Amino acid sequence: MSVRPYRDIARRKSRQIHVGGVAVGGDAPVSVQSMTNTLTTDVAATVSQVKELEAAGADIVRISCPDSESSSALKEIVRQVDVPIVADIHFHYKRAIEAAESGANCLRINPGNIGDDARVREVVRAARDHDCSMRIGVNAGSLERELLEKYGEPCPEAMVESALNHARLLEDNDFFEFKISVKASDVFLAAAAYQQLADACDHPLHLGITEAGGLTTGTVKSSIGLGTLLWAGIGDTIRVSLSADPVEEIRAGYEILKVLGLRHRGVTVISCPSCARQAFPVIETVRVLEERLAHILTPMSLSVIGCVVNGPGEARETDIGVTGGGRGTHMVYLSGVADHKIDEDGLVDHIVEVVEQRAAEFEAERAATESKLRTDALTEAS
Repeated sequence: MSVRPYRDIARRKSRQIHVGGVAVGGDAPVSVQSMTNTLTTDVAATVSQVKELEAAGADIVRISCPDSESSSALKEIVRQVDVPIVADIHFHYKRAIEAAESGANCLRINPGNIGDDARVREVVRAARDHDCSMRIGVNAGSLERELLEKYGEPCPEAMVESALNHARLLEDNDFFEFKISVKASDVFLAAAAYQQLADACDHPLHLGITEAGGLTTGTVKSSIGLGTLLWAGIGDTIRVSLSADPVEEIRAGYEILKVLGLRHRGVTVISCPSCARQAFPVIETVRVLEERLAHILTPMSLSVIGCVVNGPGEARETDIGVTGGGRGTHMVYLSGVADHKIDEDGLVDHIVEVVEQRAAEFEAERAATESKLRTDALTEAS
């Protein structure tokens, strides 16, 4: 389906960096990332979780390296996964150097926390030698004492000043392959800080509402904070921080981007909350469909509406639609047009089959289009 003009988001123009093979900033898609919560020294468990995150759609995964054993284990982890890895570093500059040597694609650091200028130069040298980018991570809960004394409390101005001071340390060492985050658990504080930072520099920005909470509260909080910024065109990569399975962070991240039309991955289900008019059990049907369609990566829309009040209208706007009808029979729509009826028995199995078939058709069409474009390009070049 085409995107209507009023849905277009004019993204902030930022310079582009790379985290491994993933471009961040510039005209690159907004990337989605999460962080492992296993002990990094448990290589098998960490690799397993990274692969789960990658299967869920993670573009980038962050791993803590709090000690030398962890930064050493990182070398084994990197060898066994395909997704780019960010090493999370706090305070000790040697961990950053070790992580770069172990194959990390990016270092999450606060340059001001890792020591004097000489140590910053060593970290920059290691990053440059090992083709490693960086993320300057500013957090409202760990601002420098002098900034707290200057401003009296965590505020957007203090966070932006901290970020730009850290950025200057890297720029003074002729290093520009970095992105910046200014996270806070307060949505208003984080949003204001990101807005001010976006105006003050052209570095790519990593968005996050830190310590957002559990699955439900954290998703709502992050959706408001990240959604506000992304709608304004601010943000190049995101993490939805949840006290939940890290896979849920990836799912929530994609849902936010899908709602805003910034990324299109998998099936978007449009469904009613159900009421006395429902002609089939909508809530359970949607729950099962979302589980069984999680493997579909092709961008598609599916409407599941329990009755004919809004069902036909929603179905006209989706790739596939099902609307509850009388006497246990329901209408299935394809590309907005009523196509056939289905009894309630086997409804879910049938919709899964239809979605899988349509996804295969869409992928075949996409492959044919790409093949024709390549052929046309070769013909034109010759």
